[in-house]
Amino acid sequence: MSAQGHTWSQQVKKEDEEEDPLDQLISRSGCAASHYAVQECMAHHQDWRQCQPQVQAFRDCMSEQQARRREELQRRKEQSSAHR
Repeated sequence: MSAQGHTWSQQVKKEDEEEDPLDQLISRSGCAASHYAVQECMAHHQDWRQCQPQVQAFRDCMSEQQARRREELQRRKEQSSAHR
């Protein structure tokens, strides 16, 4: 029975090590601080209407990140076309 408990704790540890894909995306975006600010506000107020400044800051950050990503993809596309 103790071996079974030991196996279970190993499985929990392995699951804890896997990061949520959404969290990975937000971390790579550079907007994690804004995201956490929204989460903290929501935990404190439990009303998204009171968290609009944090929501807007997160939205702005993600929009800027998406624009940078589009520009980078366009730049790579143009460079690959120029090398052909």
